[in-house]
Amino acid sequence: MNKTILFLVMGAAVMSLPSCNGMFGWIYDHPSATVDFGFINMDKATGKGTVYIDATSYTKWTYIDFQSATIDTTVLAADGSEEGEVLSWDLAIHRYDTKTNGGTVMETGFDGLDALAASGKLPDGEWVPDTWTDSTVMVDVSGMMDGNIVYAPSFYNAELSKWLDVDTSTMPPIYTLSGKVYILKTSDGRMAAIRLSNYMNESKVKGFMTLDYIYPLQLK
Repeated sequence: MNKTILFLVMGAAVMSLPSCNGMFGWIYDHPSATVDFGFINMDKATGKGTVYIDATSYTKWTYIDFQSATIDTTVLAADGSEEGEVLSWDLAIHRYDTKTNGGTVMETGFDGLDALAASGKLPDGEWVPDTWTDSTVMVDVSGMMDGNIVYAPSFYNAELSKWLDVDTSTMPPIYTLSGKVYILKTSDGRMAAIRLSNYMNESKVKGFMTLDYIYPLQLK
Protein backbone atom coordinates (compact mmCIF):
# COMPACT_ATOMS: atom_id res chain seq x y z
CA MET A 1 0.00 0.00 0.00
CA ASN A 2 1.20 3.50 -0.79
CA LYS A 3 2.72 5.04 2.38
CA THR A 4 0.66 8.21 1.97
CA ILE A 5 -2.59 6.24 1.74
CA LEU A 6 -1.60 4.06 4.70
CA PHE A 7 -0.89 7.15 6.81
CA LEU A 8 -4.24 8.68 5.91
CA VAL A 9 -6.13 5.48 6.76
CA MET A 10 -4.41 5.13 10.13
CA GLY A 11 -4.98 8.79 10.94
CA ALA A 12 -8.67 8.53 10.11
CA ALA A 13 -9.01 5.47 12.32
CA VAL A 14 -7.35 7.18 15.28
CA MET A 15 -9.40 10.34 14.84
CA SER A 16 -12.60 8.29 14.78
CA LEU A 17 -11.99 6.64 18.15
CA PRO A 18 -13.13 9.50 20.42
CA SER A 19 -16.37 9.96 18.48
CA CYS A 20 -17.10 6.23 18.58
CA ASN A 21 -16.38 6.15 22.29
CA GLY A 22 -18.78 9.00 22.85
CA MET A 23 -21.56 7.53 20.74
CA PHE A 24 -21.20 3.89 21.71
CA GLY A 25 -19.30 4.01 24.99
CA TRP A 26 -22.12 2.19 26.79
CA ILE A 27 -21.36 -0.91 24.71
CA TYR A 28 -17.81 -1.34 25.93
CA ASP A 29 -16.31 -2.27 29.27
CA HIS A 30 -14.16 0.52 30.64
CA PRO A 31 -11.73 0.22 33.52
CA SER A 32 -13.17 2.05 36.51
CA ALA A 33 -11.45 3.59 39.47
CA THR A 34 -11.30 1.44 42.58
CA VAL A 35 -14.31 2.14 44.79
CA ASP A 36 -14.11 1.75 48.55
CA PHE A 37 -17.22 0.10 49.95
CA GLY A 38 -17.95 -0.44 53.62
CA PHE A 39 -17.00 1.76 56.56
CA ILE A 40 -15.02 4.78 55.34
CA ASN A 41 -13.93 8.13 56.80
CA MET A 42 -14.16 6.83 60.34
CA ASP A 43 -13.29 9.22 63.17
CA LYS A 44 -12.98 7.33 66.45
CA ALA A 45 -12.75 10.56 68.45
CA THR A 46 -16.20 11.77 67.40
CA GLY A 47 -17.77 8.46 66.40
CA LYS A 48 -18.63 9.94 63.02
CA GLY A 49 -18.19 8.05 59.79
CA THR A 50 -19.67 7.01 56.49
CA VAL A 51 -20.94 3.69 55.19
CA TYR A 52 -20.99 3.21 51.40
CA ILE A 53 -22.71 0.12 50.01
CA ASP A 54 -23.82 -1.32 46.69
CA ALA A 55 -27.55 -2.01 47.17
CA THR A 56 -28.39 -2.17 43.47
CA SER A 57 -29.45 -5.82 43.59
CA TYR A 58 -33.03 -6.80 44.37
CA THR A 59 -31.81 -10.23 45.52
CA LYS A 60 -29.45 -9.17 48.26
CA TRP A 61 -29.59 -7.95 51.85
CA THR A 62 -26.60 -5.94 53.09
CA TYR A 63 -25.99 -6.28 56.83
CA ILE A 64 -24.25 -3.54 58.79
CA ASP A 65 -22.73 -4.03 62.24
CA PHE A 66 -21.75 -0.72 63.83
CA GLN A 67 -20.04 -2.30 66.82
CA SER A 68 -17.47 -4.18 64.76
CA ALA A 69 -17.60 -1.81 61.74
CA THR A 70 -18.21 -4.72 59.40
CA ILE A 71 -20.54 -5.42 56.48
CA ASP A 72 -21.83 -8.72 55.12
CA THR A 73 -24.42 -9.81 52.55
CA THR A 74 -26.88 -12.62 51.90
CA VAL A 75 -28.71 -13.71 48.75
CA LEU A 76 -32.48 -13.27 48.99
CA ALA A 77 -34.95 -15.72 47.46
CA ALA A 78 -38.59 -15.09 46.56
CA ASP A 79 -39.78 -17.15 49.53
CA GLY A 80 -37.89 -14.87 51.91
CA SER A 81 -35.11 -17.35 52.63
CA GLU A 82 -31.54 -16.13 52.53
CA GLU A 83 -28.40 -17.87 51.37
CA GLY A 84 -25.71 -17.04 53.90
CA GLU A 85 -25.81 -16.29 57.59
CA VAL A 86 -24.91 -13.12 59.46
CA LEU A 87 -24.58 -13.62 63.20
CA SER A 88 -23.99 -10.07 64.39
CA TRP A 89 -25.70 -7.04 62.82
CA ASP A 90 -27.60 -3.88 63.68
CA LEU A 91 -29.09 -2.74 60.38
CA ALA A 92 -29.86 -4.43 57.05
CA ILE A 93 -30.59 -2.75 53.72
CA HIS A 94 -32.30 -4.15 50.62
CA ARG A 95 -32.34 -1.53 47.87
CA TYR A 96 -33.92 1.28 49.94
CA ASP A 97 -35.76 -1.01 52.38
CA THR A 98 -34.45 -1.46 55.89
CA LYS A 99 -34.82 -3.77 58.85
CA THR A 100 -33.22 -3.95 62.29
CA ASN A 101 -32.07 -6.82 64.44
CA GLY A 102 -34.86 -6.52 66.98
CA GLY A 103 -34.28 -2.78 67.33
CA THR A 104 -36.41 0.33 66.96
CA VAL A 105 -36.02 3.57 64.98
CA MET A 106 -37.01 7.18 65.58
CA GLU A 107 -37.18 9.89 62.94
CA THR A 108 -35.89 13.18 64.37
CA GLY A 109 -36.50 16.77 63.33
CA PHE A 110 -32.76 17.24 62.75
CA ASP A 111 -31.26 17.41 59.27
CA GLY A 112 -27.64 17.25 60.43
CA LEU A 113 -25.70 14.86 62.66
CA ASP A 114 -23.74 17.64 64.34
CA ALA A 115 -26.89 19.49 65.35
CA LEU A 116 -28.32 16.35 66.96
CA ALA A 117 -25.09 15.64 68.84
CA ALA A 118 -24.84 19.26 70.00
CA SER A 119 -28.35 19.11 71.47
CA GLY A 120 -27.07 16.71 74.12
CA LYS A 121 -30.39 14.95 74.60
CA LEU A 122 -32.74 12.55 72.91
CA PRO A 123 -35.47 14.33 70.98
CA ASP A 124 -39.10 13.52 71.55
CA GLY A 125 -40.44 10.99 69.13
CA GLU A 126 -41.87 7.55 68.59
CA TRP A 127 -39.70 4.44 68.58
CA VAL A 128 -40.92 2.25 65.72
CA PRO A 129 -40.14 -1.48 65.62
CA ASP A 130 -39.94 -3.70 62.56
CA THR A 131 -43.12 -5.24 61.20
CA TRP A 132 -43.69 -8.29 59.02
CA THR A 133 -44.62 -7.61 55.40
CA ASP A 134 -45.21 -9.63 52.27
CA SER A 135 -45.86 -6.69 49.95
CA THR A 136 -42.86 -4.36 50.32
CA VAL A 137 -39.53 -6.07 49.65
CA MET A 138 -39.36 -6.53 45.87
CA VAL A 139 -37.21 -9.45 44.78
CA ASP A 140 -38.17 -9.71 41.08
CA VAL A 141 -39.18 -6.65 39.06
CA SER A 142 -38.76 -8.17 35.59
CA GLY A 143 -42.52 -8.09 35.08
CA MET A 144 -43.05 -4.61 36.48
CA MET A 145 -44.31 -3.16 33.19
CA ASP A 146 -47.06 -5.79 33.19
CA GLY A 147 -47.88 -5.16 36.83
CA ASN A 148 -46.24 -8.40 37.97
CA ILE A 149 -43.84 -7.89 40.87
CA VAL A 150 -42.60 -10.66 43.14
CA TYR A 151 -42.26 -9.72 46.81
CA ALA A 152 -40.29 -11.59 49.43
CA PRO A 153 -41.80 -11.85 52.93
CA SER A 154 -39.57 -10.09 55.43
CA PHE A 155 -39.33 -7.91 58.46
CA TYR A 156 -39.24 -4.23 57.54
CA ASN A 157 -38.73 -0.96 59.39
CA ALA A 158 -41.14 1.58 57.93
CA GLU A 159 -39.70 4.47 59.95
CA LEU A 160 -36.11 4.27 58.74
CA SER A 161 -37.28 3.42 55.23
CA LYS A 162 -38.82 6.88 55.10
CA TRP A 163 -35.28 8.17 54.42
CA LEU A 164 -36.04 7.86 50.70
CA ASP A 165 -39.45 8.25 49.09
CA VAL A 166 -39.86 6.58 45.70
CA ASP A 167 -42.96 7.84 43.91
CA THR A 168 -43.87 5.31 41.22
CA SER A 169 -47.11 7.02 40.21
CA THR A 170 -45.14 8.65 37.41
CA MET A 171 -42.52 7.29 35.02
CA PRO A 172 -39.71 7.64 35.59
CA PRO A 173 -40.22 7.45 39.37
CA ILE A 174 -39.47 10.49 41.50
CA TYR A 175 -36.88 9.98 44.25
CA THR A 176 -36.92 12.30 47.26
CA LEU A 177 -34.50 12.14 50.18
CA SER A 178 -36.04 13.02 53.52
CA GLY A 179 -32.76 14.59 54.67
CA LYS A 180 -33.67 13.65 58.24
CA VAL A 181 -31.49 12.12 60.93
CA TYR A 182 -32.79 8.81 62.27
CA ILE A 183 -31.83 7.17 65.53
CA LEU A 184 -31.45 3.41 65.62
CA LYS A 185 -31.72 1.83 69.05
CA THR A 186 -30.52 -1.78 69.11
CA SER A 187 -32.13 -4.53 71.15
CA ASP A 188 -29.40 -4.16 73.79
CA GLY A 189 -29.78 -0.37 74.07
CA ARG A 190 -26.93 0.91 71.88
CA MET A 191 -27.76 3.84 69.61
CA ALA A 192 -26.59 5.11 66.24
CA ALA A 193 -27.59 8.31 64.46
CA ILE A 194 -28.02 7.72 60.72
CA ARG A 195 -28.62 10.02 57.78
CA LEU A 196 -28.93 8.89 54.17
CA SER A 197 -27.02 11.49 52.17
CA ASN A 198 -27.11 9.86 48.72
CA TYR A 199 -28.65 6.92 46.88
CA MET A 200 -26.64 7.14 43.63
CA ASN A 201 -23.03 6.84 42.57
CA GLU A 202 -21.13 9.40 40.50
CA SER A 203 -22.63 7.93 37.31
CA LYS A 204 -26.18 8.48 38.68
CA VAL A 205 -26.78 4.74 39.03
CA LYS A 206 -29.40 4.30 41.74
CA GLY A 207 -28.90 1.88 44.60
CA PHE A 208 -25.46 3.01 45.76
CA MET A 209 -26.21 4.14 49.30
CA THR A 210 -24.17 6.62 51.31
CA LEU A 211 -24.98 6.66 55.02
CA ASP A 212 -23.47 9.19 57.39
CA TYR A 213 -23.56 8.11 61.03
CA ILE A 214 -22.52 8.71 64.61
CA TYR A 215 -21.83 5.59 66.67
CA PRO A 216 -22.05 5.17 69.53
CA LEU A 217 -24.58 7.95 69.97
CA GLN A 218 -24.59 9.09 73.57
CA LEU A 219 -27.59 11.26 74.36
CA LYS A 220 -29.67 11.43 77.52
